[in-house]
Amino acid sequence: MNILRIIFAIILPPLGVFLTVGIRGAFWLNILLTILGFVPGIVHAIWIIAKNDEKSV
Repeated sequence: MNILRIIFAIILPPLGVFLTVGIRGAFWLNILLTILGFVPGIVHAIWIIAKNDEKSV
């Protein structure tokens, strides 16, 4: 599932964040970052996915 979330984070960053945390503050922040610039949205999405992977280990 992690690989799939990272692929979604690269193609459509808010989707990767949504699959990781749901509709929370990080999701809305990622939508804003994606609108302002696609690359910041990708970086934030990958960071959120990686941060939540550490919690589950």
